Amino acid sequence: MTETAVVESVDPQPAASRGRTSLLFAYLRPHVPAMLLGLLLGLLANAAGLATPLVTKWVLDTLGAGGSLSRPVAMLFALVVIGAGISLWQWMLMGGVAERVVLDARSGVIRRYFAARIDQLTRRPGGELVTRATSDPGLLHAASGSLVGLINGGVALVGTLVLMGVLDVVLLGATMVAVVVVAVLMGVLLPSIGRAQEAAQESVGRFGGALEGSLRAIRTVKASRAEQRQASLITRHAEDSARHGIRAARRAATVWTISWTGIQLAVIVILGFGAARAERGLIEVSTLIAFLLYAFQLMGPISELTQNMTAMQAGIAAAGRLREIEDIAVEPGSQPTGRPAPVPATPASGAAVLTFQGVTARYAPGVAPAVRGVDLEIPRRGHTAIVGPSGAGKTTLFSLLLRFLEPERGRVLLYGRPYPKHTPAEIRGRLAYVEQEAPVVPGTIADNLRFTHPDAADEELWAALRAVDLYDKVSSLDQGLDTPLSATTVSGGERQRIALARAVLRTPDVLLLDEATSQVDGLTEAAVGRCVRQRATEGAVVTIAHRLSTVLDADQIVVMEGGRIRAVGDHATLLGTDELYRDLVASLRIGTSGTPAAPEAGRATGSGTLLVPLDRLPQE
Repeated sequence: MTETAVVESVDPQPAASRGRTSLLFAYLRPHVPAMLLGLLLGLLANAAGLATPLVTKWVLDTLGAGGSLSRPVAMLFALVVIGAGISLWQWMLMGGVAERVVLDARSGVIRRYFAARIDQLTRRPGGELVTRATSDPGLLHAASGSLVGLINGGVALVGTLVLMGVLDVVLLGATMVAVVVVAVLMGVLLPSIGRAQEAAQESVGRFGGALEGSLRAIRTVKASRAEQRQASLITRHAEDSARHGIRAARRAATVWTISWTGIQLAVIVILGFGAARAERGLIEVSTLIAFLLYAFQLMGPISELTQNMTAMQAGIAAAGRLREIEDIAVEPGSQPTGRPAPVPATPASGAAVLTFQGVTARYAPGVAPAVRGVDLEIPRRGHTAIVGPSGAGKTTLFSLLLRFLEPERGRVLLYGRPYPKHTPAEIRGRLAYVEQEAPVVPGTIADNLRFTHPDAADEELWAALRAVDLYDKVSSLDQGLDTPLSATTVSGGERQRIALARAVLRTPDVLLLDEATSQVDGLTEAAVGRCVRQRATEGAVVTIAHRLSTVLDADQIVVMEGGRIRAVGDHATLLGTDELYRDLVASLRIGTSGTPAAPEAGRATGSGTLLVPLDRLPQE
């Protein structure tokens, strides 16, 4: 969250309010033509409504004079019908505008999310991000018509008061006292509605974040018997949101009660005072009746003003939160249209596809660097394995390669060209990445395989499935490639291989694997290993290794500790020269002589025993 956004969310000063009001108007600006038409229709409906009491007076005067009622009654009927038709048109028009404003706001938030830097998103709970895209734009629905409603209500109020003055200035004075009192009280109370709405939305965001995190870890919650504790924690966020919502509702109820009561008291005063004036012959009875109709009609514009001011306050609060999303930093060269950037042809010369030169990086200002002075070359072909204890900086290297993180010092090169001269899309177009959890996207097997390359033909999908030993399994399914991944016919290990197949579709220049074999069965591990070995003959493969089988396959092993690279070499060399590497091997309970070590020979890490064919181990 930027400093500006923080100030705006907690400091209800006029400057901040003006900024958020301007943002609200920015969402309305593309719909100005439709809003102007809605304003015109509203003014016409108001004109019909304002003329009705005068025509009613005409009916009463004609009745008293014994004239024909056909013309005034026909006029009265026409005003009612025309006013109803115009009002219907305006409601339909402004309803469509409101939905389009909400759609624009949500689309803008979604585009901003997918153009944002990774660190800007990961520092916020997922549930809060969802709330910003769903609940906050929803508050713009009513606020979108508030500007037109305020103008219409204001014109109707002024027109009503003017016509009341035409009928009787003395009665108008009594009416104005009530109107002024109502206006002052509304001006005092309405800002507090906006602040309460903003606080309620902040609580909803925290509630969504806590709920999303708990549901994602529901197995751990239940296994830890923490259901009641988590439910109580999340319920407190819900209660906090409800508390702010109730405060806003009470403010709104107070405003509405004051407006209604003020006008009702004014009507009582008008009725008593007007009856006395009519009794003395100062005004006609028909004039008093018309004035009373206007007094009752005052409730329309005052209610409209109250409702639209309340909606605008809620919309301004939502605009303040949406402003924080607008302030999220985006990746350089991001393409909000979603069209993938073309990948340039691979350079014909040069040994290294990726190069680190003195790279130091940290995740936030003021925290310790995650990696320091990293120098490393990734060859165009072959398998590079990165090993090290937790916190060594292995995942940070991947974040730098994928440009999820920018170096503080040093530089990263792709085919000898510095990263800043490439867009993130160009860099990622040459890389394929499989996370440790190997997530799959909602949809079918084909949808997942085509996620990176939507235009891939079925033949390419089947070839990728063969590469991960899933051809027979998928072809035996009733729906084949159209099988939903939610189906129980696809196991967890098979889903992991589907994620790998997605990555190797249309062989990338570099395949990045955040140890896809760390939590799989032996068959899946063997299939992934064969795929990695085959891909390493065609391009670069970089793995974060947690299993010795991955290390043994590597052409180059990078040992990291404390954010630095301490050693680079092959398995046999490092086993004899690097103490940390020997400890890492021993922690997997594999003896250096090629036979399984006794349990006490190494440090157990919870990774389990890994069985590796003896002929694959170096002999000493």
